[in-house]
Amino acid sequence: MPLRFQRRIRISPGASVNLNKRSISASFGLPGAHITIGSKGRRITIGLPGTGISYTTYRRSSPGVLLVVVIIALAILGFVLWRA
Repeated sequence: MPLRFQRRIRISPGASVNLNKRSISASFGLPGAHITIGSKGRRITIGLPGTGISYTTYRRSSPGVLLVVVIIALAILGFVLWRA
């Protein structure tokens, strides 16, 4: 059985950083709609909360500067909220 690691760090309501043993990503959104930006691309999910019905689009792209900026911004936001 392979070893698995996954951790979600909630920064604020609607924003989190997701870690696993191979990548890092950031998620934003509210119940029913969210976007995840990760090292393998962007994923947008829209659904009806409580029904299990959702639609997901996935766009592969290189992470580039966008992922780095998003994760740094979330880290700063988390630090500011933690100090408040």
